[in-house]
Amino acid sequence: MPAPTTPQRFGDLEPSKWPGERLGLPAEGQRSVGRIGRRFAAIAIDWAIATLISLLFPQGPATSFITLGIFGLMQILFIPTIGGSIGHRIMGLRVVPLTGGWIGAWRPVVRTVLLLLVVPVLVWDSDQRGFHDKIAGTVLIRG
Repeated sequence: MPAPTTPQRFGDLEPSKWPGERLGLPAEGQRSVGRIGRRFAAIAIDWAIATLISLLFPQGPATSFITLGIFGLMQILFIPTIGGSIGHRIMGLRVVPLTGGWIGAWRPVVRTVLLLLVVPVLVWDSDQRGFHDKIAGTVLIRG
């Protein structure tokens, strides 16, 4: 029996030559996968904005949860309306669905809930897509 020519299991897949290759995205430039430096800068910008907004609320033991809630709300509101969070847009990134079209309402919610759990964000594949993006069916690209 001849050996199969297509991978039969996930572990049989060759790693991508560049992030986004298996998704049909270019290696560099417009529509390429957003790299880690831009991602970290975007999340730092978003967290700084959420922290500043949280200062408008009474300070106490719940302050960090207020900041987290504001951060999450910003993600859920801005991803479907402007294509990404404020930090994403400043860094030239957009969150798009793999299937194309409008991202819809559920993808930003699922993506944000997983993002707030932190651990799924630390699990990446060779396309540099975090678990939160894989579950939501999204990819963060340079836009």
